[in-house]
Amino acid sequence: MGISTSGVARTAGAVALAGAGALAYASLVEVRWYTLRQVTVPVLPAGQEPLRILHLSDLHLTPGQRKKVDWVKDLASLDPHLVVDTGDNWAHLDAMPALLEALEPHLAVPGAFVLGSNDYIAPTPKNPARYLLPDARRQPARRPPELPWRELTSRFRSAGWVDLTNRRDVLKVDGRVLSLVGTDDAHLDRDRFPDAGDEDDARTGPVPVDVHLGITHAPYRRVLDAMHADDVDLAIAGHTHGGQLALPFWGALVTNCDLDTRRAKGLHGWPGPRPDQPGGAGSTWMHVSAGLGTSPYAPVRFACRPEATLLTLVAP
Repeated sequence: MGISTSGVARTAGAVALAGAGALAYASLVEVRWYTLRQVTVPVLPAGQEPLRILHLSDLHLTPGQRKKVDWVKDLASLDPHLVVDTGDNWAHLDAMPALLEALEPHLAVPGAFVLGSNDYIAPTPKNPARYLLPDARRQPARRPPELPWRELTSRFRSAGWVDLTNRRDVLKVDGRVLSLVGTDDAHLDRDRFPDAGDEDDARTGPVPVDVHLGITHAPYRRVLDAMHADDVDLAIAGHTHGGQLALPFWGALVTNCDLDTRRAKGLHGWPGPRPDQPGGAGSTWMHVSAGLGTSPYAPVRFACRPEATLLTLVAP
């Protein structure tokens, strides 16, 4: 029995209609459907009270994104002890005022930050299919304009946030001593992991460290391996957008780095499952944020809502 031409046309029409509906949802609804994830990580010494960390990443802010600015400002009501910003804050030369407004209440809280590739350089129009390649940075592109990242880091540091660009530091937060190590953006090959045990390593000092955190923008394997070797209690990263375009019941298709897609977002172990799961003894906790934005030239998300995360560190 053959298939009629009209039947094929109806099927093709239905597929096209479904595709158009999915695109409209991804570009008009989900990309602005911000959500707060809440994750508990058992890394504090026994007997300690919980420590709240607000993880912000990949805002990719542009002028006029009023809803995003207001939503990020409102996160201050969570009353975090520490804010961690893992980069890609903006996506436009004129986004500084909007970004500082969004972060204004958070800059009054102890914080730590690193930069991402789109903090340094502005996004430019390109074939959107590039994003579906395993590592889009390997595809040639024209050099985009530089963003005023030096002013941005100066503003952050002036507010008291710790710059972890290829360096170590220490923060005292809520009566706890936090040892910090971070890297510059591995997506641009700017990462240089600091040596362990140097004079900036808080763990070599006389005051006991309560938790050791690793902060980076892009969770490339070499950076995660270095953090694991450095005995980091929790590695915190962004960059992946959680895949940005995901399949329901399957997950991310790409990570835009060499991290596997099953760990494109959320809390996982590195290099394997967590120690409390089979086969993962000795692994490091790792949290990857799906972030809050997209490139202005690919403003879509599907099955991967934009997010910020409240990480609550607790004693096991």
